[in-house]
Amino acid sequence: MRVGELARRTGTTVRALRYYEAAGLVVPRRLGNGYREYEPVAVRLVQQIRELTALGLSVEETRPFVESLAEGKDADVCGAAVATYRSAIDALQERIGKLTAQRDGLNERLASAAGRVRPPVAGRASADPGELVGVRVPPLDFFATDGRRVDLGALGPGRSVVFVYPLTGRPGVDLPDSLLNIPGARGSTEQASWFRDHHAELLTAGAERVFGLSAQSSGYQRELVHRLRLPYPLIPDPRMALAAALGLPTFGAGDMVLYRRLTLVISDGRVEHVFHPIAKPAMHAQEVMRWLSQRDRRGLRTTR
Repeated sequence: MRVGELARRTGTTVRALRYYEAAGLVVPRRLGNGYREYEPVAVRLVQQIRELTALGLSVEETRPFVESLAEGKDADVCGAAVATYRSAIDALQERIGKLTAQRDGLNERLASAAGRVRPPVAGRASADPGELVGVRVPPLDFFATDGRRVDLGALGPGRSVVFVYPLTGRPGVDLPDSLLNIPGARGSTEQASWFRDHHAELLTAGAERVFGLSAQSSGYQRELVHRLRLPYPLIPDPRMALAAALGLPTFGAGDMVLYRRLTLVISDGRVEHVFHPIAKPAMHAQEVMRWLSQRDRRGLRTTR
């Protein structure tokens, strides 16, 4: 078929086909009169290129897929194709994380420019954390530090441990005095480290997944994940959506409103247990691990 027919059948342009030809991906044969003629397989090759570039791959990255198709093989199973998928996914995850951090930073600047301090909690009034046992967690979408979208109301089967903390500092950056003077506000970095050190044991004891959550933006949280090499993601909640939904306790520190420290165990979309107050943040992971180990496998509730 001629170039115009191929363009029509694939929904692309002659210019794009010339580019694919120059890249050596879709090459026609030359007729005696100088015209180009494409084999029928060229339709599938061009469709493959267009499908993959629509998913974010560059034209060059489609090469292993196109070459496999041209050889009559499954384009998705060759080693080079699988490696390309993985590389593209890793790049997207990194980009999503960066964009999420930028979005959160812009939201905070917008709130500051509007002369607003982040509201403590809108919606449900602050509740006794112990009264949350049995409460269903509503749909709450976040982007975690690993780029994944997390819905706290639909975390999946099994128990999920979500430890909520005020904030963490950065090396060389002082925390505000108003925060340092509040009992129980410090210790978040040590707490995150203990959840890291006992992460495998927590999973063995019965937790399917572990998350940390605070009102800080993802920029602070991503720095902590990188610095401490955390094996679990952190969830940024700068608008305190979880506090608004469940009435979690908060406190003011200067011009900030932060979460008070507590840990939720969520099972089948409901709060199964609440750890609050937490007297020793640095050793709290062991407390959670003991509770998980003592649980009846049938999932009956107990009290602390």
